[in-house]
Amino acid sequence: MNEKTSAPIAEQTPGKRQRIKPIVALTLFSTLAVGAAAWLVLDPLNALTAEPATKTAVAMTVTDTTARMVAWPVQLDASGAIAPWQEAVIGGQVDGVRLTELLVGTGDTVHRGQVLARFDTEALRSNVAQSRAALRQAEAQAAQALANRDRVLKLKDSGSISEQDVLQSVTQADVASAQLESSRAQLASQELQLRYATVLSPDDGVISARNATVGTVGAVGEELFRLIRKNRLEWRGELTATQLGQVAQGQTITLALPDGRTAKAKVRQMAPLLNSQTRLGVVYADILPGSTARAGMYAQGRVVVAQRPAVVVPAGSVVIRDGRSHVFRFNVQQDIPKVSLQAVKVGRRQASDVEILDGLTDGDRVVVEGAGFLNDGDSVRVIRTTAAAIPAMSTTGK
Repeated sequence: MNEKTSAPIAEQTPGKRQRIKPIVALTLFSTLAVGAAAWLVLDPLNALTAEPATKTAVAMTVTDTTARMVAWPVQLDASGAIAPWQEAVIGGQVDGVRLTELLVGTGDTVHRGQVLARFDTEALRSNVAQSRAALRQAEAQAAQALANRDRVLKLKDSGSISEQDVLQSVTQADVASAQLESSRAQLASQELQLRYATVLSPDDGVISARNATVGTVGAVGEELFRLIRKNRLEWRGELTATQLGQVAQGQTITLALPDGRTAKAKVRQMAPLLNSQTRLGVVYADILPGSTARAGMYAQGRVVVAQRPAVVVPAGSVVIRDGRSHVFRFNVQQDIPKVSLQAVKVGRRQASDVEILDGLTDGDRVVVEGAGFLNDGDSVRVIRTTAAAIPAMSTTGK
Protein backbone atom coordinates (compact mmCIF):
# COMPACT_ATOMS: atom_id res chain seq x y z
CA MET A 1 0.00 0.00 0.00
CA ASN A 2 2.83 2.33 0.73
CA GLU A 3 4.66 1.36 -2.43
CA LYS A 4 1.64 2.18 -4.56
CA THR A 5 1.25 5.51 -2.94
CA SER A 6 4.85 6.55 -3.23
CA ALA A 7 5.17 5.72 -6.90
CA PRO A 8 2.78 8.40 -8.18
CA ILE A 9 4.45 10.97 -6.04
CA ALA A 10 7.84 10.18 -7.53
CA GLU A 11 6.39 10.30 -11.05
CA GLN A 12 4.86 13.77 -10.56
CA THR A 13 8.00 15.55 -9.40
CA PRO A 14 9.62 16.20 -12.88
CA GLY A 15 6.42 17.65 -14.30
CA LYS A 16 6.15 20.19 -11.56
CA ARG A 17 9.71 21.27 -12.16
CA GLN A 18 8.97 21.85 -15.88
CA ARG A 19 6.02 24.08 -15.02
CA ILE A 20 8.12 26.21 -12.62
CA LYS A 21 10.64 27.27 -15.34
CA PRO A 22 8.23 29.44 -17.51
CA ILE A 23 6.89 31.13 -14.42
CA VAL A 24 10.40 32.13 -13.34
CA ALA A 25 11.25 33.39 -16.86
CA LEU A 26 8.09 35.50 -17.05
CA THR A 27 8.81 37.00 -13.64
CA LEU A 28 12.38 37.86 -14.68
CA PHE A 29 11.21 39.52 -17.95
CA SER A 30 8.65 41.64 -16.07
CA THR A 31 11.30 42.78 -13.65
CA LEU A 32 13.61 43.84 -16.50
CA ALA A 33 10.78 45.70 -18.26
CA VAL A 34 9.88 47.62 -15.13
CA GLY A 35 13.54 48.55 -14.63
CA ALA A 36 13.90 49.76 -18.22
CA ALA A 37 10.76 51.90 -17.91
CA ALA A 38 12.04 53.43 -14.72
CA TRP A 39 15.34 54.20 -16.42
CA LEU A 40 13.55 55.93 -19.32
CA VAL A 41 11.53 58.06 -16.89
CA LEU A 42 14.54 59.04 -14.84
CA ASP A 43 16.83 59.83 -17.79
CA PRO A 44 14.75 60.48 -20.97
CA LEU A 45 17.31 62.72 -22.72
CA ASN A 46 20.15 60.18 -22.53
CA ALA A 47 17.80 57.33 -23.34
CA LEU A 48 16.38 58.95 -26.53
CA THR A 49 19.50 60.62 -27.82
CA ALA A 50 21.15 58.11 -29.98
CA GLU A 51 23.32 60.61 -31.87
CA PRO A 52 26.95 61.13 -30.96
CA ALA A 53 27.61 63.75 -28.26
CA THR A 54 29.96 65.61 -30.55
CA LYS A 55 27.20 66.70 -33.03
CA THR A 56 26.27 70.46 -32.71
CA ALA A 57 22.57 71.32 -32.40
CA VAL A 58 21.24 73.66 -35.11
CA ALA A 59 19.19 76.54 -33.70
CA MET A 60 17.24 77.52 -36.82
CA THR A 61 17.04 77.32 -40.58
CA VAL A 62 17.78 80.77 -42.04
CA THR A 63 18.45 82.58 -45.29
CA ASP A 64 21.48 84.72 -45.93
CA THR A 65 22.58 87.62 -48.09
CA THR A 66 25.75 89.55 -48.82
CA ALA A 67 26.31 93.19 -47.99
CA ARG A 68 26.89 95.02 -51.25
CA MET A 69 28.22 98.40 -52.32
CA VAL A 70 25.82 100.46 -54.44
CA ALA A 71 25.43 104.08 -55.55
CA TRP A 72 22.53 105.53 -53.63
CA PRO A 73 20.97 108.96 -54.11
CA VAL A 74 21.29 111.55 -51.38
CA GLN A 75 17.73 112.68 -50.73
CA LEU A 76 16.12 115.47 -48.80
CA ASP A 77 12.72 114.91 -47.25
CA ALA A 78 10.35 117.73 -46.44
CA SER A 79 6.62 118.23 -46.02
CA GLY A 80 4.33 120.97 -47.20
CA ALA A 81 0.91 121.93 -48.46
CA ILE A 82 -0.37 121.83 -52.02
CA ALA A 83 -1.98 125.12 -53.00
CA PRO A 84 -3.07 126.95 -56.16
CA TRP A 85 -0.33 128.80 -58.01
CA GLN A 86 -2.68 131.79 -58.17
CA GLU A 87 -6.31 131.96 -57.13
CA ALA A 88 -8.60 134.62 -58.61
CA VAL A 89 -11.64 135.92 -56.75
CA ILE A 90 -14.53 136.70 -59.09
CA GLY A 91 -16.94 139.14 -57.46
CA GLY A 92 -20.09 141.02 -58.38
CA GLN A 93 -19.68 144.52 -59.80
CA VAL A 94 -23.33 145.56 -59.91
CA ASP A 95 -25.48 146.73 -57.05
CA GLY A 96 -29.15 146.29 -56.36
CA VAL A 97 -30.01 143.82 -59.12
CA ARG A 98 -31.01 140.19 -58.87
CA LEU A 99 -28.82 137.22 -59.89
CA THR A 100 -30.78 135.23 -62.49
CA GLU A 101 -28.37 132.59 -63.90
CA LEU A 102 -25.45 130.46 -62.68
CA LEU A 103 -23.79 128.64 -65.56
CA VAL A 104 -20.84 126.89 -63.86
CA GLY A 105 -20.18 125.05 -60.62
CA THR A 106 -17.28 123.95 -58.47
CA GLY A 107 -14.79 121.84 -60.39
CA ASP A 108 -15.79 123.09 -63.85
CA THR A 109 -13.02 123.99 -66.27
CA VAL A 110 -13.55 127.42 -67.79
CA HIS A 111 -11.85 129.58 -70.39
CA ARG A 112 -11.00 133.24 -70.51
CA GLY A 113 -14.11 135.32 -71.40
CA GLN A 114 -16.56 132.48 -70.73
CA VAL A 115 -19.91 133.52 -69.19
CA LEU A 116 -20.18 132.32 -65.59
CA ALA A 117 -23.36 134.07 -64.38
CA ARG A 118 -25.89 136.72 -65.33
CA PHE A 119 -27.74 139.43 -63.39
CA ASP A 120 -31.14 140.91 -64.28
CA THR A 121 -30.59 143.70 -66.80
CA GLU A 122 -34.02 145.37 -67.07
CA ALA A 123 -33.29 148.13 -64.57
CA LEU A 124 -29.79 148.60 -65.99
CA ARG A 125 -31.09 148.97 -69.54
CA SER A 126 -33.58 151.57 -68.32
CA ASN A 127 -30.78 153.53 -66.71
CA VAL A 128 -28.80 153.40 -69.95
CA ALA A 129 -31.75 154.73 -71.93
CA GLN A 130 -32.24 157.55 -69.43
CA SER A 131 -28.57 158.47 -69.59
CA ARG A 132 -28.65 158.56 -73.35
CA ALA A 133 -31.62 160.97 -73.29
CA ALA A 134 -29.82 163.17 -70.78
CA LEU A 135 -26.78 163.15 -73.05
CA ARG A 136 -28.78 164.35 -76.05
CA GLN A 137 -30.28 167.15 -73.95
CA ALA A 138 -26.85 168.16 -72.75
CA GLU A 139 -25.53 168.14 -76.29
CA ALA A 140 -28.37 170.51 -77.40
CA GLN A 141 -27.83 172.86 -74.49
CA ALA A 142 -24.10 172.88 -75.06
CA ALA A 143 -24.56 173.66 -78.75
CA GLN A 144 -26.86 176.58 -77.93
CA ALA A 145 -24.53 177.95 -75.28
CA LEU A 146 -21.53 177.77 -77.59
CA ALA A 147 -23.43 179.57 -80.34
CA ASN A 148 -24.46 182.36 -77.96
CA ARG A 149 -20.90 182.72 -76.75
CA ASP A 150 -19.54 182.99 -80.29
CA ARG A 151 -22.14 185.64 -81.25
CA VAL A 152 -21.42 187.71 -78.12
CA LEU A 153 -17.69 187.58 -78.75
CA LYS A 154 -18.21 188.95 -82.26
CA LEU A 155 -20.22 191.90 -80.90
CA LYS A 156 -17.75 192.57 -78.11
CA ASP A 157 -15.57 194.91 -80.14
CA SER A 158 -18.54 196.94 -81.40
CA GLY A 159 -19.28 198.20 -77.86
CA SER A 160 -22.97 197.27 -78.05
CA ILE A 161 -22.62 194.50 -75.39
CA SER A 162 -21.34 195.01 -71.93
CA GLU A 163 -18.50 193.07 -70.42
CA GLN A 164 -20.90 191.47 -67.98
CA ASP A 165 -22.98 190.00 -70.81
CA VAL A 166 -19.88 188.72 -72.49
CA LEU A 167 -18.70 187.03 -69.27
CA GLN A 168 -22.11 185.52 -68.68
CA SER A 169 -22.28 184.01 -72.18
CA VAL A 170 -18.81 182.52 -71.87
CA THR A 171 -19.65 181.04 -68.45
CA GLN A 172 -22.88 179.52 -69.70
CA ALA A 173 -21.01 177.90 -72.57
CA ASP A 174 -18.44 176.41 -70.20
CA VAL A 175 -21.18 175.09 -67.90
CA ALA A 176 -23.01 173.52 -70.82
CA SER A 177 -19.79 171.85 -72.00
CA ALA A 178 -19.19 170.47 -68.52
CA GLN A 179 -22.72 169.14 -68.31
CA LEU A 180 -22.21 167.47 -71.68
CA GLU A 181 -19.07 165.70 -70.45
CA SER A 182 -20.88 164.64 -67.29
CA SER A 183 -23.74 163.16 -69.30
CA ARG A 184 -21.30 161.25 -71.46
CA ALA A 185 -19.56 159.86 -68.37
CA GLN A 186 -22.89 158.92 -66.81
CA LEU A 187 -23.87 157.03 -69.95
CA ALA A 188 -20.52 155.23 -70.04
CA SER A 189 -20.99 154.21 -66.40
CA GLN A 190 -24.47 152.86 -67.01
CA GLU A 191 -23.31 150.94 -70.08
CA LEU A 192 -20.44 149.52 -68.02
CA GLN A 193 -22.90 148.39 -65.35
CA LEU A 194 -24.90 146.69 -68.05
CA ARG A 195 -21.81 144.81 -69.22
CA TYR A 196 -20.97 143.84 -65.62
CA ALA A 197 -24.36 142.18 -65.38
CA THR A 198 -22.78 139.35 -67.37
CA VAL A 199 -20.01 137.78 -65.24
CA LEU A 200 -17.07 136.58 -67.34
CA SER A 201 -14.08 134.42 -66.47
CA PRO A 202 -10.89 136.52 -66.22
CA ASP A 203 -8.62 133.61 -67.19
CA ASP A 204 -8.43 129.91 -68.04
CA GLY A 205 -8.68 127.63 -65.05
CA VAL A 206 -10.88 125.58 -62.74
CA ILE A 207 -13.66 126.87 -60.49
CA SER A 208 -12.55 126.05 -56.94
CA ALA A 209 -15.51 127.58 -55.08
CA ARG A 210 -18.97 128.96 -55.83
CA ASN A 211 -20.64 131.22 -53.30
CA ALA A 212 -23.33 132.70 -55.54
CA THR A 213 -27.01 131.78 -55.24
CA VAL A 214 -29.70 132.42 -57.83
CA GLY A 215 -32.16 135.05 -56.70
CA THR A 216 -29.90 136.98 -54.37
CA VAL A 217 -29.51 140.72 -54.87
CA GLY A 218 -25.96 141.53 -55.83
CA ALA A 219 -23.64 143.97 -54.11
CA VAL A 220 -20.44 145.46 -55.42
CA GLY A 221 -17.46 143.39 -54.27
CA GLU A 222 -19.49 140.35 -53.19
CA GLU A 223 -17.57 137.11 -53.92
CA LEU A 224 -19.27 134.86 -56.45
CA PHE A 225 -16.57 132.38 -57.54
CA ARG A 226 -12.95 131.40 -56.92
CA LEU A 227 -10.80 130.36 -59.84
CA ILE A 228 -7.50 128.42 -59.88
CA ARG A 229 -5.71 130.21 -62.68
CA LYS A 230 -4.37 127.97 -65.45
CA ASN A 231 -5.28 125.02 -63.21
CA ARG A 232 -1.72 125.25 -61.88
CA LEU A 233 -0.89 123.83 -58.47
CA GLU A 234 2.29 124.22 -56.46
CA TRP A 235 3.87 122.44 -53.53
CA ARG A 236 5.09 124.69 -50.74
CA GLY A 237 7.66 122.59 -48.92
CA GLU A 238 9.24 123.69 -45.67
CA LEU A 239 13.01 123.13 -45.51
CA THR A 240 15.75 124.00 -43.07
CA ALA A 241 18.46 126.47 -43.97
CA THR A 242 20.89 123.61 -44.64
CA GLN A 243 18.44 121.86 -46.93
CA LEU A 244 17.63 125.06 -48.82
CA GLY A 245 21.32 125.42 -49.65
CA GLN A 246 21.24 122.05 -51.46
CA VAL A 247 18.11 122.70 -53.51
CA ALA A 248 18.36 124.42 -56.89
CA GLN A 249 15.86 125.74 -59.39
CA GLY A 250 14.66 123.10 -61.85
CA GLN A 251 15.21 120.08 -59.60
CA THR A 252 12.55 117.37 -59.61
CA ILE A 253 10.63 116.61 -56.42
CA THR A 254 8.65 113.41 -55.89
CA LEU A 255 5.54 113.96 -53.80
CA ALA A 256 3.83 111.18 -51.82
CA LEU A 257 0.13 112.01 -51.97
CA PRO A 258 -2.39 111.03 -49.27
CA ASP A 259 -4.17 108.67 -51.70
CA GLY A 260 -1.04 106.52 -52.00
CA ARG A 261 -0.02 107.83 -55.41
CA THR A 262 2.87 110.09 -56.34
CA ALA A 263 3.26 113.34 -58.26
CA LYS A 264 6.21 115.11 -59.81
CA ALA A 265 7.03 118.76 -59.25
CA LYS A 266 9.71 121.16 -60.52
CA VAL A 267 11.36 123.65 -58.21
CA ARG A 268 10.41 127.16 -59.36
CA GLN A 269 11.86 129.35 -56.66
CA MET A 270 12.84 129.53 -53.00
CA ALA A 271 11.62 132.02 -50.45
CA PRO A 272 14.21 134.76 -49.76
CA LEU A 273 13.48 134.70 -46.01
CA LEU A 274 13.12 132.05 -43.32
CA ASN A 275 10.27 132.06 -40.85
CA SER A 276 11.47 133.77 -37.69
CA GLN A 277 9.49 131.35 -35.51
CA THR A 278 10.14 127.97 -37.14
CA ARG A 279 13.46 128.83 -38.85
CA LEU A 280 12.18 127.10 -41.97
CA GLY A 281 12.16 128.38 -45.53
CA VAL A 282 9.61 127.62 -48.24
CA VAL A 283 10.45 126.11 -51.61
CA TYR A 284 7.85 126.59 -54.36
CA ALA A 285 7.59 123.71 -56.84
CA ASP A 286 5.16 123.56 -59.78
CA ILE A 287 3.26 120.26 -59.86
CA LEU A 288 3.33 118.67 -63.30
CA PRO A 289 -0.06 117.99 -64.96
CA GLY A 290 -1.64 114.55 -64.91
CA SER A 291 -1.41 113.73 -61.21
CA THR A 292 -4.16 113.29 -58.62
CA ALA A 293 -2.85 116.19 -56.53
CA ARG A 294 -5.52 118.53 -55.18
CA ALA A 295 -5.26 121.90 -53.53
CA GLY A 296 -5.39 121.54 -49.78
CA MET A 297 -3.48 118.24 -49.62
CA TYR A 298 -0.48 117.92 -47.33
CA ALA A 299 2.25 115.91 -49.02
CA GLN A 300 5.70 114.56 -48.21
CA GLY A 301 8.29 115.59 -50.78
CA ARG A 302 11.62 114.02 -51.65
CA VAL A 303 14.31 115.62 -53.81
CA VAL A 304 17.48 113.90 -55.02
CA VAL A 305 20.45 116.24 -54.64
CA ALA A 306 23.44 113.88 -55.22
CA GLN A 307 24.67 110.28 -55.58
CA ARG A 308 26.83 108.62 -52.91
CA PRO A 309 28.16 105.03 -52.47
CA ALA A 310 26.63 102.97 -49.66
CA VAL A 311 26.93 99.48 -48.15
CA VAL A 312 23.38 98.11 -48.06
CA VAL A 313 21.60 95.02 -46.72
CA PRO A 314 17.92 94.07 -46.59
CA ALA A 315 16.07 95.84 -43.81
CA GLY A 316 14.87 92.46 -42.50
CA SER A 317 18.43 91.52 -41.51
CA VAL A 318 18.65 94.38 -38.99
CA VAL A 319 17.35 93.60 -35.50
CA ILE A 320 17.07 95.82 -32.45
CA ARG A 321 18.72 94.57 -29.26
CA ASP A 322 19.06 96.75 -26.16
CA GLY A 323 17.97 99.79 -28.14
CA ARG A 324 20.70 99.42 -30.78
CA SER A 325 20.75 98.05 -34.33
CA HIS A 326 22.49 94.70 -34.92
CA VAL A 327 22.95 92.08 -37.62
CA PHE A 328 23.92 88.41 -37.36
CA ARG A 329 27.13 87.96 -39.33
CA PHE A 330 28.39 84.52 -40.40
CA ASN A 331 31.69 83.11 -39.13
CA VAL A 332 32.86 81.55 -42.38
CA GLN A 333 35.75 79.70 -40.69
CA GLN A 334 33.34 77.28 -38.95
CA ASP A 335 32.49 73.91 -40.51
CA ILE A 336 28.95 74.31 -39.24
CA PRO A 337 27.74 77.92 -39.95
CA LYS A 338 27.62 79.98 -36.81
CA VAL A 339 26.53 83.56 -36.41
CA SER A 340 27.74 86.36 -34.21
CA LEU A 341 25.80 89.42 -33.12
CA GLN A 342 27.33 92.51 -34.74
CA ALA A 343 26.37 96.06 -33.76
CA VAL A 344 25.86 98.36 -36.75
CA LYS A 345 24.95 101.95 -37.46
CA VAL A 346 22.17 102.42 -40.02
CA GLY A 347 21.67 105.35 -42.35
CA ARG A 348 19.46 105.92 -45.35
CA ARG A 349 16.58 103.65 -46.30
CA GLN A 350 15.26 102.94 -49.76
CA ALA A 351 12.51 100.45 -50.55
CA SER A 352 13.40 97.24 -48.61
CA ASP A 353 17.11 98.04 -48.18
CA VAL A 354 18.96 99.96 -45.50
CA GLU A 355 22.39 101.58 -45.54
CA ILE A 356 25.01 100.37 -43.03
CA LEU A 357 27.29 103.23 -42.06
CA ASP A 358 29.47 101.25 -39.65
CA GLY A 359 29.90 97.58 -38.66
CA LEU A 360 29.84 95.85 -42.07
CA THR A 361 31.95 95.90 -45.20
CA ASP A 362 31.24 94.97 -48.79
CA GLY A 363 30.94 91.18 -49.08
CA ASP A 364 30.05 90.32 -45.46
CA ARG A 365 27.40 87.57 -45.16
CA VAL A 366 24.49 88.21 -42.82
CA VAL A 367 21.27 86.45 -41.83
CA VAL A 368 18.02 87.72 -43.32
CA GLU A 369 15.03 85.48 -42.57
CA GLY A 370 15.09 84.26 -38.99
CA ALA A 371 17.43 86.93 -37.65
CA GLY A 372 14.94 88.03 -35.03
CA PHE A 373 14.97 84.61 -33.34
CA LEU A 374 18.73 84.00 -33.07
CA ASN A 375 21.23 84.55 -30.30
CA ASP A 376 24.93 85.30 -30.43
CA GLY A 377 26.94 82.16 -31.32
CA ASP A 378 24.01 80.07 -32.58
CA SER A 379 24.62 77.40 -35.20
CA VAL A 380 22.28 77.65 -38.16
CA ARG A 381 21.30 75.80 -41.30
CA VAL A 382 21.34 78.02 -44.41
CA ILE A 383 18.93 77.61 -47.29
CA ARG A 384 19.29 79.51 -50.53
CA THR A 385 16.56 81.94 -51.55
CA THR A 386 14.68 81.34 -54.77
CA ALA A 387 12.23 83.34 -56.81
CA ALA A 388 9.49 82.13 -54.49
CA ALA A 389 8.86 84.04 -51.32
CA ILE A 390 10.37 82.55 -48.13
CA PRO A 391 8.12 82.54 -45.10
CA ALA A 392 9.07 84.91 -42.33
CA MET A 393 8.91 82.06 -39.76
CA SER A 394 11.50 79.47 -40.84
CA THR A 395 11.32 75.91 -39.58
CA THR A 396 13.76 74.92 -36.87
CA GLY A 397 16.11 71.97 -37.22
CA LYS A 398 17.36 69.90 -34.31
